Amino acid sequence: MTDPTATSTATDEDAVLADITGMLERLLEDEYGLDDVEIGMTTTFNRDLELESIDLVTLAGLLEEKYGRRVNFAEFVAGMEFDEIIELTVGRLVEYVVQSLKSAEAG
Repeated sequence: MTDPTATSTATDEDAVLADITGMLERLLEDEYGLDDVEIGMTTTFNRDLELESIDLVTLAGLLEEKYGRRVNFAEFVAGMEFDEIIELTVGRLVEYVVQSLKSAEAG
């Protein structure tokens, strides 16, 4: 028997990954003229996408546009050490967004 929660979580993660990928593609295209970057769960913001801190601020704004106050990117990174921010992956952000959305629904 399969766990329905696992399927739901995977579907949620897929949808959030698609949303974040779209945001990042838009950001990269607008800022850097890059539109053919492959983005996945293991993609790092710093090393792979070469985003700067101002880009993360823009991403925070895009996340707020999409999800409202249910997802607080500034709060998410505030609890991280500098090295963690440098190594931040798209997957870790996706997991945070999914968790935040579920918490908002539950509470």
